[in-house]
Amino acid sequence: MKGFKFVETAGADILAGGGGNGCASFRREKYVPFGGPDGGDGGRGGHIILQADPNVDSLIALYYQPRQHAEDGGKGMGQKRHGRNGQDLILKVPCGTVVRDETTGEILGDLITPGEQLMVARGGKGGLGNCHWKTSIHQAPLEHTNGEAGEQRRLRLDVKIVADIGLIGFPNAGKSTLLTAISHAHPKIAAYPFTTLQPVIGTIQYDTFTRLKLVDIPGLIQGAHTGAGLGHTFLRHVERTRGLVYVIDMASSDGRHPADDYATLRDELRHYNPALLQRPALIVANKMDLDPALENLPEFMAQTGQKPLLVSGLTRRGTDELKSALHKLVV
Repeated sequence: MKGFKFVETAGADILAGGGGNGCASFRREKYVPFGGPDGGDGGRGGHIILQADPNVDSLIALYYQPRQHAEDGGKGMGQKRHGRNGQDLILKVPCGTVVRDETTGEILGDLITPGEQLMVARGGKGGLGNCHWKTSIHQAPLEHTNGEAGEQRRLRLDVKIVADIGLIGFPNAGKSTLLTAISHAHPKIAAYPFTTLQPVIGTIQYDTFTRLKLVDIPGLIQGAHTGAGLGHTFLRHVERTRGLVYVIDMASSDGRHPADDYATLRDELRHYNPALLQRPALIVANKMDLDPALENLPEFMAQTGQKPLLVSGLTRRGTDELKSALHKLVV
């Protein structure tokens, strides 16, 4: 979508609905001049609920409207009529959203499964009507209570994208071009580093029942695990994937040796979360349409002991083999 803004972090000030006040009322009927108390209770305030929705890709709605207030409960009425309950406010967020109380730092929930819900603020209880105070010696009570205030919170929401496979590599490794070649994604592509500043999701449809979701992690640099180059922001998206693809610029377009790039990428993952190195993985030697790539390949294999898949995202050489290998990696 042209102009789409991907927002993966947002704060929200939420206030659940307040409970409605109880009512002080008395029966007024013909031939019953001194009817007893009949004030009804107030309605409950609306809860605020977060719901994981696979059709929502970003926190952009909360980013632009961070203040959210659920509906208050209605007041109690005569004839013991209960006030209307406030309508719950359901806020839809991407699957993979981690929810924290920003004040305490407590993790309230992790919404992964489509349709999964998390109540983050409870509506206030409705007040009691005066009928609750009637006794044998207290026939005409005026007592009633006001509704309780709804819960109020400051939330921090962070999206960790849920995908089958994560593409990781240095800036200008050609991940965006490769993702375009094998999926339906259309990321921004240009011949300069850090073209991809936000994760891009692509989908490979194999048949009616099988498809894989891939996420292009923005280019990593040395020191990413310490936060360099927004490394923490990018690396957290790798945590939800089932498999990894190391995309290596075999042509050494930026002057680095491909074997060094591979070693650095693994070091960054090891420092960030060692468990990531245990995930199924593929190595893709990209830009194999260029002569330097052919020259660098033997040394890369000798230094790493790995045999990569030979691919050119630009000419689409080897992309069918890559799609087949991705399917075998995680299916």
